[in-house]
Amino acid sequence: MYIVKYTGKFGFIKPWTAVRDGETFSQQFLTPSIIEGIEKKLFPELLKSNGVISKIQRHKLSYTAIDMQQEVTQTRGWKISKQQMTRQRSILLRGIMLDPILYLAFKDRNDAVVASKQHICLCRNEDILLPCTDIYEYTEDEFDRLDGFELRFGESEQSFLVGFNRFDGGNPMYGWIEYNGNKLL
Repeated sequence: MYIVKYTGKFGFIKPWTAVRDGETFSQQFLTPSIIEGIEKKLFPELLKSNGVISKIQRHKLSYTAIDMQQEVTQTRGWKISKQQMTRQRSILLRGIMLDPILYLAFKDRNDAVVASKQHICLCRNEDILLPCTDIYEYTEDEFDRLDGFELRFGESEQSFLVGFNRFDGGNPMYGWIEYNGNKLL
């Protein structure tokens, strides 16, 4: 496998943390639809093939810590009084990954070269990860030993529902977590 390493030096919103972390405890792994979205960004010729991940074979995500930060948001609805319309405010807690590292594994070296020349975003456009210039060649066993979370896609005895795929008509996504390395918060 040919590996491209992406890093970021700032805080990055944890996947699925657009909702309140205090209520949902959003996960530390990337769902199939997130990986598919990254693949479509890297290879725009795949935009018409929905529900399929064809070039990214595996991935691993790690970070040094999660920092809980508050964010003030406005509700979608309006509060109407006799003299004005206002939007109520709410405070959300968001988990921010510090120093994230994402490894993407490709079967084809040419695909890794294309990916190594582009930035990616995990979940929001401001969460940019930049590629390292080197492309690494790892066996499956070497990749397994990299630190980080990986959601292995598919249904098995250890699988659980991880969401609904926005690229595949809202169909359910299943997978199981594999993790290697130090315990993360």
